[in-house]
Amino acid sequence: MTLNFLVAPDFSPERFAGWHMLNTLLQRRSGIHLHLLTPASPSEQAELLAAEKADLVYANPFDAADMIRNQGYIPFARPIGRSDEMVIATGAESGLQKLEDIKPGHRIALTDNKDVKLIGLRLLEPADLDESLIEWVPVESFQAAARLAIKGDVQASFFLADAYASLTRMTRSQLQVLVESRISDISHVVLAHPRMAAELPRISEALLGMGREPADADVLVALGLPAGFEPMTQEQAEFMIDLMDTLLD
Repeated sequence: MTLNFLVAPDFSPERFAGWHMLNTLLQRRSGIHLHLLTPASPSEQAELLAAEKADLVYANPFDAADMIRNQGYIPFARPIGRSDEMVIATGAESGLQKLEDIKPGHRIALTDNKDVKLIGLRLLEPADLDESLIEWVPVESFQAAARLAIKGDVQASFFLADAYASLTRMTRSQLQVLVESRISDISHVVLAHPRMAAELPRISEALLGMGREPADADVLVALGLPAGFEPMTQEQAEFMIDLMDTLLD
């Protein structure tokens, strides 16, 4: 029996090897064969989910909310101490110094990450800006968003905070952070499809046990999740979803 493990396409390219390392360890310790799926874009992820190809999913909070409430996925783990914060940054030569310098009609680059946009819109409220007042420039990656800001093709870009931190030092030196969120209670979530309920205890034990063996540290560092994973209950997931609903209101 083979189960598909899908990882949300918003991790940095240098984390790719880490996910393969984790997948290998999970297989070894659970005794379950896992096939890793790493969609290149949110649209590819949506196609895989629509085709019910994903048994295990490392999902961003926005997608997790829909999967839990509308598709019956079971939340059981989340990264320790790694909330999904986001950054609004501008080019270092843009002349913008603070969030309020973003004006109606300005261009903002963003990826197809609904949670990042959701939080970003909340951060823009002190500048009296809503979605209709911004010219949105869609991009395929956070690296592309950085390039547009540096070149001055957009006045600002939205980033997942982890993705911003993983940009090269040279790239970050050409950007300036205007604001970073501090929400703390929103994070990626590990979900299981209801059809794999019988296998979930073995998968959960293997994932939550990451970090107990000395060699695990290298895998977790490669993932950018050095503290590993902790249990997440249905109640905790519902609290996170309610918080996101509040942000949407």
